[in-house]
Amino acid sequence: MVRVLFVCLGNICRSPTAEGAFRKLVVEHGLESMIEVDSAGTHGYHINEPPDSRAVQAAAYRDIDLTTIRGRQAGAEDFDRFDYILAMDADNVRHLSKVAPPEMVHKVSLFMEYSSNYAEREVPDPYWGGASGFNRVLDMIEDAATGLLRDIRSRHSV
Repeated sequence: MVRVLFVCLGNICRSPTAEGAFRKLVVEHGLESMIEVDSAGTHGYHINEPPDSRAVQAAAYRDIDLTTIRGRQAGAEDFDRFDYILAMDADNVRHLSKVAPPEMVHKVSLFMEYSSNYAEREVPDPYWGGASGFNRVLDMIEDAATGLLRDIRSRHSV
């Protein structure tokens, strides 16, 4: 089993969107028994809350279901459990690197490193913007998700 954790600040916009989009891709490829997907926030602002309604709506338009996801905060135990800990931006990477056991910092990276079609290395936070920001974030996430799945399949023979 390969385990993937997506992380943003509050776990209500970017990381649940990445969780939903990647889970959909995993299911489409029939790999749900081989790849586990989750998301979390670096901060506990939205524990047990559903994703932002704008994220849910934008995702639903693309047949991605975020309605069962609830916010949670990333913790030290996640470094034992997950193989990939993918941050949405550099601040998330810095925070995760501070809480990671030293021997597990290597698990943390930027999600957009798996993108093929975007030069940006960070997924922008759409929280303070309008609906178009959530659609742009989805475009970026879907692209990086495809690259991530390709990477997992080549490294783990999934």
